[in-house]
Amino acid sequence: MASSMAIKTLATSRSPLTKSLSSLVRLVPLSTKSDDDDAIPTAGISRPLSDILKELNKKVPDSLVKLRNEDGFSMKYIPWHIVNRIMNLHAPEWSGEVRNITYSADGKSVSVVYRVTLYGTDAEIYRESTGTASVDDTGYGDPVQKAEAMAFRRACARFGLGLHLYHEDLL
Repeated sequence: MASSMAIKTLATSRSPLTKSLSSLVRLVPLSTKSDDDDAIPTAGISRPLSDILKELNKKVPDSLVKLRNEDGFSMKYIPWHIVNRIMNLHAPEWSGEVRNITYSADGKSVSVVYRVTLYGTDAEIYRESTGTASVDDTGYGDPVQKAEAMAFRRACARFGLGLHLYHEDLL
């Protein structure tokens, strides 16, 4: 019930982000419907992994994708908090954990290993990935936080979430 209340709250907000996330929720098969006309369908918590993976492999709306310029290259990415919301909507019983934090020998960078686990009615699976950030980077957030967000997004991409961003030029 708590997740359906959160989704109802999400649906009543008027921000562009909320509208895009609401459209993602509508992609999920209807499992329950309230008497409210404006209710958003939500997925049942207990679903087979194949159903969860099918949802995570769908293209993320362009309105949720951000562009970052680094060293003369531009790259598309999905912010970690958006990835987190998408996981909550399509794989509500997922879990994530930092597995390791390692500083480079010269102390100039930090790497984080992150594991994401999906739980389905038929099995559970996990994927791990790494993220690395420079200790000297003065942008938003500390280096460990940046490396963790990168590792989290990459681990989710291993399930298919946002994976299309890595090969859009081939499509």
